[in-house]
Amino acid sequence: MTVGGISSGESAASTRSQTMSWLDLLRFASGGLRGHILRTALSLLGVAIGVAAVVILTALGEGAKGYVVEQFASLGTNIIIVLPGKTETTGTFGIGGVPNDLTLEDTEAIQRTISQAQYVSPIVAGTEELAFGERRRQLAVLGTTSEMRLARGLEIGTGEFLPEEEMFRSSSVIVLGHKAARELFGERDPVGEIVRLGGWRMRVIGTLAEQGTKMGVNFDDVAIIPVKTGMKMLNRSSLFRIIIRVHAHSDMQQAKQQILDLLVERHEEEDVTILTQDAVITTFGDILTTLTLVVAAIGAISLSVAGIGIMNLMLVSISERTREVGLLKAVGASRGQILGAFLCEAAFISTAGGLIGLGVGWIGVRILVQVFPALPATPPTWAVITALVVSVGVGVIFGFLPARRATRLDPVAALGHH
Repeated sequence: MTVGGISSGESAASTRSQTMSWLDLLRFASGGLRGHILRTALSLLGVAIGVAAVVILTALGEGAKGYVVEQFASLGTNIIIVLPGKTETTGTFGIGGVPNDLTLEDTEAIQRTISQAQYVSPIVAGTEELAFGERRRQLAVLGTTSEMRLARGLEIGTGEFLPEEEMFRSSSVIVLGHKAARELFGERDPVGEIVRLGGWRMRVIGTLAEQGTKMGVNFDDVAIIPVKTGMKMLNRSSLFRIIIRVHAHSDMQQAKQQILDLLVERHEEEDVTILTQDAVITTFGDILTTLTLVVAAIGAISLSVAGIGIMNLMLVSISERTREVGLLKAVGASRGQILGAFLCEAAFISTAGGLIGLGVGWIGVRILVQVFPALPATPPTWAVITALVVSVGVGVIFGFLPARRATRLDPVAALGHH
């Protein structure tokens, strides 16, 4: 029968549809979650773990990047570092074997030839046992010259630093780091005392003020001796590196090229690596940014696994509520409303899991900062936003297939389902 151009069937369907509000459908969706608390909690946990992993891993990556940049920045902006050997054969820090030694004569040639060089400090490094009376301990040993203090900005606590003498002279004097001096001498002033370092009798002429760690060297726990003495004590023929501080940052590139040309001429081949602070920071920054993205992607994989868990939960939920879906259709709920109800259910799980994951991740980052205070671990904003958006997206995407399956159920068959 037609009234005013509208059939009575269409009018009845419209009336039934209007009786089903979105609020009713949301109650239907939440009822499914409350009915299976354990399964819902496990799905929430899967999403939370994925988001927390992204937050913590990216915070670690950003923290490592910040630490490296801070360490190189602590050197100053005008520092050039000369390493023996090429990085492709010896590694970034010149630890492997090299064709030619980096020598004190090379250091002297740089001092004499490079006008932009303000301070030139040769370094030889190793570890030895330091002893005073019955007290003894292993610590890092740096052989260098008086210009090391100015090149690295070291502060004297008591006494004096290495004397300004000929670098080729071997003398038995030593400067101790703050911690090393405290552990061997307590509150007593060590200046003038005789200690033994690697079997050598050394006279303490000074101690450093608290310095902390710079470029991987803990200057609070170190023994500094004349470079020639260090080469003999540690049985080294090559320097570990040469540190040059130039007068101005604008001199860096010119000085770097002149130093390279000089050493190539002396060694008759290019067998050294010359680093500047800017280049090292850029290189390490790029490497660690890539690493951060990789670990973020690894963390995101767990979100995909959580999405599969949500899909399985939804499939089981729809199977158990087939008759309810049939009843909704019978009273006029449209396909779009049913689809929306189940998508809301999936989105709630993923959103709640994402928020919980952010909280867990934040707590994890705080713990990292407490355990490793030198590591400025902070999750980048992009990672936090991306993790939350992806977690919600995963829930909707993986919940779509089960939700669409629910919309295609035949009302009559669904009502007869047992």
